[in-house]
Amino acid sequence: MNLVSMKGISKSFFGVYANKDVDLEINSGEIVALLGENGAGKTTLMNILYGIYQKDDGILKIKDDDVCFKSPKDALKYNIGMVHQHFTLVPSLTVEKNITLGEKFKGYPFLKTKDREAEIAKLSKEFNFAINPSELVKDLSIGQQQRVEILKLLYRKAQILILDEPTAVLTPQETESFFEVLKKLAKQNCAIILITHRISEVLKIADRVVVLRDGVKELDDKTKNLNKNTLSKAMIGRELKKQQIKYVPRKEVGLSLKNLSSIGIGRNISYFNFDVFKGEILGVAGVDGNGQKALAESIVGIRKYSNGKIFIDGEDITNLSTAKRKESKVAYISDDRHHDGLLLNYSVEENLLLKGDASKKYYKKGVLSKNILSQDATSKIDEYKIKTYSSKTPIRLLSGGNQQKLILAREISEETSVVVAFQPTRGLDVGASESVHDKLYQKQKEGASIVLISTDMDELRKMSNRILVIHDGMIMGIVDNDQNLDITKVGLMMAGSGVKNG
Repeated sequence: MNLVSMKGISKSFFGVYANKDVDLEINSGEIVALLGENGAGKTTLMNILYGIYQKDDGILKIKDDDVCFKSPKDALKYNIGMVHQHFTLVPSLTVEKNITLGEKFKGYPFLKTKDREAEIAKLSKEFNFAINPSELVKDLSIGQQQRVEILKLLYRKAQILILDEPTAVLTPQETESFFEVLKKLAKQNCAIILITHRISEVLKIADRVVVLRDGVKELDDKTKNLNKNTLSKAMIGRELKKQQIKYVPRKEVGLSLKNLSSIGIGRNISYFNFDVFKGEILGVAGVDGNGQKALAESIVGIRKYSNGKIFIDGEDITNLSTAKRKESKVAYISDDRHHDGLLLNYSVEENLLLKGDASKKYYKKGVLSKNILSQDATSKIDEYKIKTYSSKTPIRLLSGGNQQKLILAREISEETSVVVAFQPTRGLDVGASESVHDKLYQKQKEGASIVLISTDMDELRKMSNRILVIHDGMIMGIVDNDQNLDITKVGLMMAGSGVKNG
């Protein structure tokens, strides 16, 4: 049965087409993957289906009804639910309140909060989400918040589910379990639209794949007829680069943590011991919220610690400030570019000034030289292939991939000893991710010690020399990333099974 029919959908912003004459049909019981680079029009198209945007042209039908949603409230009446890449939760409210916000309950006002919490807890257990309904959203990790968004759809019995990068924070086992959930929902005649950049997952779970490029539908075919290269070519106009042969690191230690334990808000790390060699990429695997942020912030000096030491090139930097560590050539690529990495209302070139001591080169006799800044910004825009109208464009107007390229340009274009890359490709398309990986490979060959923290196991397999696995703020083990790597074992370690090696 046809649940969604979009015919000739067009949408433009300030005269520029985000979608142009797009046709899309989704059937009940079907899992459809929607692929495309950042700015290809995927989110715009789904926002039209969800009622956030209104189409300029075309016909939208849900079942046999011609519709034109004015808001998500209209879409919800047709059992359409969407989990956005940037969440729509209220941090100060509990999980239960966020899930039931705006709902009209049968039996109100007699239905008690504890009854709703019990129902949500049952759903959470059924799908192995481990979410406490009474916990405040602000106390949850990013990964847990994403699960709350998914629970919201399941609780509201959505029949048409739009999911944007839903597996980004799951272990391999959890991903497999989640795929089983999707298959179960499809068997219940739900229509599932999966927006993802993970081609390997698309080929595994989707019945059909639709690719958008520059706002136009480039491909629409059954998954069984496709492979990685055909999808890549449809998305970015070329096949994927061949995977590079892993660079062999030097025997010299570049970064060393000795019995390091952090203190602060959220999950902390306990007694971390490990070395990263010069020219090595050490991958860090774990379910989001298990101490990754504390590890990253401890290395770069944002977070305090109760004991332990950190050494760079044999020098004790334990008591150095964040600014002093930047002087020691420590670079940080944050997991949240909007919150920690950029000033969104400032220009491309103004965001280059956030490098701290390294930005002194833009000053002459203590006065900022706008000419030097503009010239350097233009040079970085060219080198990192940042798509922007000019260096004076507000950073908020750039796509996520281009924002991330700017952070890379700012953080690692100079000489660097240590790079902490925390979810550097989260939310990026294949082309932008390749660009980020190429720059990290370049720093690796220059001899930098790189800590790559990612919830994407494919990324860790591709990039890392070794993989450190963490759970609940502790090191579960460090494994060589070679042909003998047992992904099942790594997944179990991520879930808390295995010998602690901290």
